[in-house]
Amino acid sequence: MAASQLIDPNLELGDQRLCLRPWQADHLQPQVAAVQASMATLGRWLPWCHPGYDETDARSWINACQSHWRQGEQYAFAIHDALDGRLLGGVGLNQRNRQQRSANLGYWVRQSHQRHGIAAHACRLIARFGFEQLGLIRIEVVALVDNQPSRRAAEKAGARFEGIARQRLWIQEQAWDAAVYALVPGDLDQPAEAHNAAIS
Repeated sequence: MAASQLIDPNLELGDQRLCLRPWQADHLQPQVAAVQASMATLGRWLPWCHPGYDETDARSWINACQSHWRQGEQYAFAIHDALDGRLLGGVGLNQRNRQQRSANLGYWVRQSHQRHGIAAHACRLIARFGFEQLGLIRIEVVALVDNQPSRRAAEKAGARFEGIARQRLWIQEQAWDAAVYALVPGDLDQPAEAHNAAIS
């Protein structure tokens, strides 16, 4: 894909299980509800998930997502249940490096739907989009070392663990070591379940 080519801001990705939609104004209240209901599990790892999260925060996030999308710098999607349309979380490609054709992959799932493979499934959907439509050759997942839920999701998505990077993340005015995983196009050739059969 040409670097200047605009990706349709109404693009949807998905299958019979999940539907990924770019963040839009109609996500405002569902986003706030999902975040507020997930403080106990998300707040520990994601600084933006805090007790005061409200519509102002959600509106700023949605506006930023739309702006970054237009600039071709990052592509963030809301994760929906394909059957009932409920907002289940978010997944996105960011920190795009055009020269190296790489990007970072981030995700979160609302507390009531965690531990059901949703993050891993969404990761594979958006990774395929990254490889096929953005021309990426490498997608990284970087998680705090102790963030086992995020690390399990990366593994279940088929990402390979590459090591612990010292002081890789800057969170709340402090440097933290992080586990680095990566997906390359060939990793999606095999089912994630088969690739990670030993992972619970």
